[in-house]
Amino acid sequence: MENTVFIVDDEESILKLLTHWVKSKWGYNVRTFTNGTDALNALSENPSLILLDIMLPDINGNEVLKRIKTTNQNLPVIMLSAQGSVEVAIESIRLGAYDYFPKPIDQNRLEPAIKNALTNYELVKRINELEENLQKEYSFDNIISTDNSMQKVFRLVSKVLDNDITVLIQGESGTGKELIARAIHYNGSRKEKPFIVVNCASIPRELLESELFGHEKGAFTGAHQRKIGKFELGNGGTIFLDEIGEMEMS
Repeated sequence: MENTVFIVDDEESILKLLTHWVKSKWGYNVRTFTNGTDALNALSENPSLILLDIMLPDINGNEVLKRIKTTNQNLPVIMLSAQGSVEVAIESIRLGAYDYFPKPIDQNRLEPAIKNALTNYELVKRINELEENLQKEYSFDNIISTDNSMQKVFRLVSKVLDNDITVLIQGESGTGKELIARAIHYNGSRKEKPFIVVNCASIPRELLESELFGHEKGAFTGAHQRKIGKFELGNGGTIFLDEIGEMEMS
Protein backbone atom coordinates (compact mmCIF):
# COMPACT_ATOMS: atom_id res chain seq x y z
CA MET A 1 0.00 0.00 0.00
CA GLU A 2 1.41 3.40 -1.04
CA ASN A 3 1.93 6.08 1.58
CA THR A 4 -0.28 9.16 1.42
CA VAL A 5 0.89 12.41 2.97
CA PHE A 6 -1.61 15.11 3.97
CA ILE A 7 -0.26 18.66 3.65
CA VAL A 8 -2.25 21.24 5.60
CA ASP A 9 -1.33 24.90 5.06
CA ASP A 10 -3.32 27.99 4.07
CA GLU A 11 -0.46 29.47 2.02
CA GLU A 12 -0.78 28.41 -1.62
CA SER A 13 2.94 28.88 -2.27
CA ILE A 14 3.85 26.55 0.62
CA LEU A 15 1.37 23.92 -0.59
CA LYS A 16 2.86 24.01 -4.09
CA LEU A 17 6.43 23.82 -2.81
CA LEU A 18 5.75 20.94 -0.41
CA THR A 19 3.72 19.07 -3.02
CA HIS A 20 6.62 19.40 -5.45
CA TRP A 21 9.03 17.97 -2.90
CA VAL A 22 6.86 15.26 -1.38
CA LYS A 23 5.13 14.05 -4.55
CA SER A 24 7.31 14.93 -7.53
CA LYS A 25 10.75 14.50 -5.94
CA TRP A 26 10.17 11.92 -3.18
CA GLY A 27 7.38 9.88 -4.75
CA TYR A 28 4.62 9.92 -2.11
CA ASN A 29 0.91 10.38 -2.74
CA VAL A 30 -0.26 13.80 -1.60
CA ARG A 31 -3.56 15.38 -0.48
CA THR A 32 -3.56 19.11 0.22
CA PHE A 33 -5.83 21.13 2.51
CA THR A 34 -6.02 24.84 3.25
CA ASN A 35 -7.76 24.49 6.62
CA GLY A 36 -7.87 22.13 9.59
CA THR A 37 -11.54 21.21 9.32
CA ASP A 38 -11.23 19.64 5.88
CA ALA A 39 -8.12 17.74 6.93
CA LEU A 40 -9.86 16.33 10.01
CA ASN A 41 -12.87 15.30 7.93
CA ALA A 42 -10.55 13.38 5.58
CA LEU A 43 -8.83 11.30 8.28
CA SER A 44 -11.02 8.33 7.29
CA GLU A 45 -8.82 8.08 4.18
CA ASN A 46 -6.06 6.81 6.51
CA PRO A 47 -3.09 9.02 5.66
CA SER A 48 0.37 7.75 6.57
CA LEU A 49 1.70 11.13 7.69
CA ILE A 50 0.53 14.73 8.05
CA LEU A 51 2.48 17.95 7.50
CA LEU A 52 0.51 20.47 9.54
CA ASP A 53 0.88 24.24 9.76
CA ILE A 54 0.25 25.73 13.19
CA MET A 55 -1.37 28.95 11.95
CA LEU A 56 -4.55 27.96 10.09
CA PRO A 57 -7.55 30.17 9.28
CA ASP A 58 -10.17 28.10 11.11
CA ILE A 59 -8.52 26.02 13.86
CA ASN A 60 -5.16 26.38 15.55
CA GLY A 61 -2.77 23.69 14.32
CA ASN A 62 -2.09 22.38 17.82
CA GLU A 63 -5.84 21.89 18.33
CA VAL A 64 -5.95 19.98 15.03
CA LEU A 65 -3.02 17.90 16.30
CA LYS A 66 -4.89 17.02 19.49
CA ARG A 67 -7.94 15.89 17.51
CA ILE A 68 -5.77 13.82 15.17
CA LYS A 69 -4.18 12.06 18.14
CA THR A 70 -7.63 11.32 19.54
CA THR A 71 -8.50 9.56 16.28
CA ASN A 72 -5.14 7.84 15.68
CA GLN A 73 -2.59 8.17 18.44
CA ASN A 74 0.25 6.67 16.39
CA LEU A 75 -0.21 8.71 13.19
CA PRO A 76 2.95 10.83 12.71
CA VAL A 77 2.37 14.57 12.45
CA ILE A 78 5.14 17.00 11.53
CA MET A 79 4.34 20.57 12.55
CA LEU A 80 5.26 23.63 10.45
CA SER A 81 5.41 27.19 11.70
CA ALA A 82 6.62 30.61 10.62
CA GLN A 83 6.98 31.63 14.28
CA GLY A 84 10.01 29.44 14.93
CA SER A 85 9.95 29.89 18.71
CA VAL A 86 11.20 27.25 21.13
CA GLU A 87 7.97 27.50 23.15
CA VAL A 88 5.82 26.68 20.11
CA ALA A 89 8.02 23.71 19.23
CA ILE A 90 7.94 22.35 22.78
CA GLU A 91 4.16 22.64 22.95
CA SER A 92 3.74 20.76 19.66
CA ILE A 93 6.06 17.95 20.75
CA ARG A 94 4.27 17.76 24.11
CA LEU A 95 0.98 17.26 22.27
CA GLY A 96 2.42 14.35 20.30
CA ALA A 97 3.99 15.85 17.17
CA TYR A 98 6.66 13.66 15.60
CA ASP A 99 8.81 16.64 14.65
CA TYR A 100 8.72 20.42 14.22
CA PHE A 101 10.03 22.55 11.33
CA PRO A 102 10.28 26.34 11.32
CA LYS A 103 9.70 28.14 8.02
CA PRO A 104 11.41 28.46 5.61
CA ILE A 105 11.52 24.67 5.59
CA ASP A 106 14.83 22.91 4.99
CA GLN A 107 14.06 20.16 2.46
CA ASN A 108 17.34 18.38 3.27
CA ARG A 109 16.07 17.88 6.83
CA LEU A 110 12.45 17.29 5.90
CA GLU A 111 13.03 14.33 3.57
CA PRO A 112 14.78 12.07 6.13
CA ALA A 113 12.31 13.16 8.81
CA ILE A 114 9.42 11.97 6.62
CA LYS A 115 11.20 8.70 5.80
CA ASN A 116 11.92 7.99 9.47
CA ALA A 117 8.39 8.88 10.53
CA LEU A 118 6.86 6.58 7.90
CA THR A 119 9.22 3.73 8.83
CA ASN A 120 8.37 4.07 12.52
CA TYR A 121 4.65 4.24 11.76
CA GLU A 122 4.83 1.06 9.68
CA LEU A 123 6.68 -0.73 12.48
CA VAL A 124 4.10 0.36 15.05
CA LYS A 125 1.28 -0.89 12.82
CA ARG A 126 2.99 -4.24 12.34
CA ILE A 127 3.58 -4.62 16.07
CA ASN A 128 -0.08 -3.81 16.77
CA GLU A 129 -1.18 -6.36 14.17
CA LEU A 130 1.05 -9.02 15.72
CA GLU A 131 -0.36 -8.27 19.18
CA GLU A 132 -3.91 -8.49 17.85
CA ASN A 133 -3.12 -11.81 16.15
CA LEU A 134 -1.60 -13.16 19.36
CA GLN A 135 -4.65 -12.13 21.35
CA LYS A 136 -6.92 -13.82 18.80
CA GLU A 137 -4.73 -16.94 18.67
CA TYR A 138 -4.83 -17.37 22.42
CA SER A 139 -8.43 -16.30 22.88
CA PHE A 140 -10.46 -18.84 24.86
CA ASP A 141 -12.75 -19.04 21.83
CA ASN A 142 -9.86 -20.68 19.94
CA ILE A 143 -9.01 -23.20 22.65
CA ILE A 144 -11.51 -25.84 21.63
CA SER A 145 -12.53 -28.50 24.10
CA THR A 146 -15.84 -30.05 25.07
CA ASP A 147 -14.27 -32.05 27.90
CA ASN A 148 -15.95 -31.23 31.21
CA SER A 149 -12.64 -31.04 33.06
CA MET A 150 -11.26 -28.51 30.53
CA GLN A 151 -14.42 -26.44 30.71
CA LYS A 152 -13.87 -26.36 34.46
CA VAL A 153 -10.30 -25.14 33.86
CA PHE A 154 -11.59 -22.35 31.58
CA ARG A 155 -14.04 -21.18 34.23
CA LEU A 156 -11.29 -21.20 36.85
CA VAL A 157 -8.87 -19.34 34.57
CA SER A 158 -11.42 -16.62 33.81
CA LYS A 159 -11.43 -15.76 37.51
CA VAL A 160 -7.71 -14.95 37.61
CA LEU A 161 -7.35 -12.94 34.38
CA ASP A 162 -7.25 -9.49 35.95
CA ASN A 163 -5.78 -10.43 39.32
CA ASP A 164 -2.17 -9.71 40.26
CA ILE A 165 -1.40 -13.18 41.60
CA THR A 166 0.90 -16.13 40.96
CA VAL A 167 -0.80 -19.00 39.13
CA LEU A 168 0.37 -22.62 39.31
CA ILE A 169 -0.61 -24.73 36.29
CA GLN A 170 -0.21 -28.47 36.77
CA GLY A 171 -0.57 -31.23 34.20
CA GLU A 172 1.18 -33.99 32.33
CA SER A 173 3.54 -33.19 29.45
CA GLY A 174 1.62 -32.18 26.32
CA THR A 175 -1.61 -31.22 28.08
CA GLY A 176 -1.34 -27.54 27.12
CA LYS A 177 0.06 -25.81 30.19
CA GLU A 178 1.84 -23.14 28.14
CA LEU A 179 -1.28 -22.64 26.01
CA ILE A 180 -3.30 -21.93 29.16
CA ALA A 181 -0.55 -19.60 30.44
CA ARG A 182 -0.59 -17.64 27.18
CA ALA A 183 -4.39 -17.50 27.24
CA ILE A 184 -4.27 -16.01 30.74
CA HIS A 185 -1.69 -13.45 29.60
CA TYR A 186 -3.30 -12.35 26.32
CA ASN A 187 -6.82 -12.20 27.75
CA GLY A 188 -5.87 -10.37 30.94
CA SER A 189 -4.66 -6.96 32.05
CA ARG A 190 -1.01 -7.79 31.21
CA LYS A 191 -1.58 -8.42 27.49
CA GLU A 192 0.30 -5.26 26.42
CA LYS A 193 3.39 -6.38 28.35
CA PRO A 194 5.94 -9.15 27.58
CA PHE A 195 5.27 -12.88 27.88
CA ILE A 196 8.59 -14.52 28.80
CA VAL A 197 9.10 -18.31 28.75
CA VAL A 198 11.83 -19.84 30.93
CA ASN A 199 12.50 -23.58 30.68
CA CYS A 200 13.83 -24.25 34.16
CA ALA A 201 14.90 -27.79 33.30
CA SER A 202 17.27 -26.62 30.56
CA ILE A 203 19.23 -24.11 32.65
CA PRO A 204 22.19 -25.43 34.69
CA ARG A 205 21.81 -24.90 38.43
CA GLU A 206 24.84 -22.60 38.65
CA LEU A 207 23.42 -20.30 35.94
CA LEU A 208 19.78 -20.21 37.05
CA GLU A 209 20.07 -17.22 39.38
CA SER A 210 21.87 -15.14 36.76
CA GLU A 211 19.37 -16.17 34.07
CA LEU A 212 16.37 -15.18 36.17
CA PHE A 213 17.67 -12.10 37.96
CA GLY A 214 20.58 -10.97 35.79
CA HIS A 215 23.92 -9.63 36.99
CA GLU A 216 26.15 -6.60 36.76
CA LYS A 217 29.48 -6.50 34.96
CA GLY A 218 32.20 -7.86 37.25
CA ALA A 219 29.75 -9.43 39.70
CA PHE A 220 31.67 -12.71 39.47
CA THR A 221 34.46 -14.31 37.48
CA GLY A 222 33.49 -14.37 33.83
CA ALA A 223 30.84 -11.64 34.13
CA HIS A 224 32.32 -9.50 31.38
CA GLN A 225 29.17 -7.47 30.76
CA ARG A 226 25.84 -6.66 32.36
CA LYS A 227 23.10 -9.24 31.79
CA ILE A 228 19.42 -8.39 32.07
CA GLY A 229 17.47 -11.12 33.84
CA LYS A 230 14.20 -12.63 32.68
CA PHE A 231 12.27 -10.97 35.51
CA GLU A 232 13.49 -7.54 34.43
CA LEU A 233 12.71 -8.29 30.78
CA GLY A 234 9.21 -9.37 31.70
CA ASN A 235 8.51 -6.51 34.09
CA GLY A 236 4.78 -5.81 34.17
CA GLY A 237 4.03 -8.87 32.06
CA THR A 238 4.09 -12.63 32.61
CA ILE A 239 6.96 -15.01 33.40
CA PHE A 240 6.09 -18.61 32.49
CA LEU A 241 8.42 -20.89 34.47
CA ASP A 242 8.10 -24.09 32.48
CA GLU A 243 9.14 -27.32 34.22
CA ILE A 244 9.47 -25.46 37.52
CA GLY A 245 9.17 -28.81 39.30
CA GLU A 246 12.59 -29.74 37.92
CA MET A 247 14.30 -26.93 39.84
CA GLU A 248 16.34 -28.00 42.85
CA MET A 249 14.88 -26.81 46.16
CA SER A 250 18.21 -25.33 47.15
